[in-house]
Amino acid sequence: MEDVARKAGVAISSVSRVLSGHPDVSARMAKKVEEATRLLGYEPDILAQSMRSGETRTIGFIITDISNPLFAQVAQSCEQELRKMGYSMILMNSDGDEATEAENFGVLRRRRVDGIIASLISEKSSTVKTSLQNLRSPLVLLDRQITGYEYGSVTANHFSGLRDAVNHLINQGHREIAFVSGTADVLITRERLRGYKKAFADNGIPINETNIRLGAFSDEFAERQTYLLFSSPSVPTAILTGGVGATAGAIRALRSLNLTIGSDVSFIAIDEWPMFDVVLPQLSSVYRDPDMIGRESARLLLEIMRGAKPRKTVIETHFIIRDSSTNKPRIKKQL
Repeated sequence: MEDVARKAGVAISSVSRVLSGHPDVSARMAKKVEEATRLLGYEPDILAQSMRSGETRTIGFIITDISNPLFAQVAQSCEQELRKMGYSMILMNSDGDEATEAENFGVLRRRRVDGIIASLISEKSSTVKTSLQNLRSPLVLLDRQITGYEYGSVTANHFSGLRDAVNHLINQGHREIAFVSGTADVLITRERLRGYKKAFADNGIPINETNIRLGAFSDEFAERQTYLLFSSPSVPTAILTGGVGATAGAIRALRSLNLTIGSDVSFIAIDEWPMFDVVLPQLSSVYRDPDMIGRESARLLLEIMRGAKPRKTVIETHFIIRDSSTNKPRIKKQL
C-alpha cells in the first residue's frame, strides 16, 4: 500500500479508502489509486481484509444438480449479480444426495461465507434440519418452504402455471392427463399438483389418480413411469412432466413406444432448457425465468445481510403454447 500511495502521490489512508470501497472518495482520487494498483500489479490480501472486517465477501450457492440447465442458468445470473456488488460465489453441487448436501453446508459454514443461497433436496429430512440449525449465515431458499427457521425465499408461482396448462389440455378435449414429477416433500411439486387438481375441479372433471406419478426428478424415474402409464389399460392422451430430467425421460419412453408427440399424445414440459423452442415438435411449456430467479435471490440475500428482515419473493410462471399440445385427444388401445 505504501508503494501504491507513493506511485499515486496520495496518502496511505486514501489508498485504503479507495480499495475498501469507501463512499467518501472523489472520482479523481479513485482513478489515481486504481491506475497505480494496475501498474504495480497490487492485489489486496483478502484474508487479511476479512479478519479486520469480519466479512469474507463470499456467498455460498448450494444446488441439487448442476447438470440441470435451468439450475446452471440460475447460478450464472446469481453470480453475475453478486459480482456487481463485489462478492464472489462458491458453487457446490449436492448431486441429489442428502449427505453431500449436509457436507456442503458444513464446508460453507467453516469458510465463514457471508450468506448462503440453496436449493434443498428435501424440506423434511433430519439432515436438512441439522444443517439449518447449525447455520450462522443469512439464508435464501429457492422454491422451498421450511418451518421453524428464519430465511428469505424466491419461489415461482407453479400453481398458476400448472392450472393454466391443464385447463388448456381440458379445453382441447383431454380427460386422461398424466402428471409425472418429483417427490411431494418439496414445495415445487405440491404447488404443481395443487394447480393440476384445481383445473380438474374447476371443470367438474374427476381425476384418475393413476395418472399422477410422483417420486423423483430424474430422467430414469420419468422414463419408467411414462412407459408404465402408456402401457396401462387406461392410456393417457396427454402428459405433463415436472422438470428437465422428467421431460427427457418421458420423451425417451414415448419414442420407444413409437408414439408421436403432438399427434398421438399431447405433451407439456414444466421448465425449459436452452434452445428449447427448436426441438421438433416445439414443446409447450410452463416457464419460469431462471435469470430473474438468480438475480432476485442475490439481491434478496444482500438485503438480509445489510440488516433487512427476510422476505418472500414470488416469480410468476407463464404457460407457453407450442405445437406439442394443440392436437385433439386420440383414443388409443393398450400398447
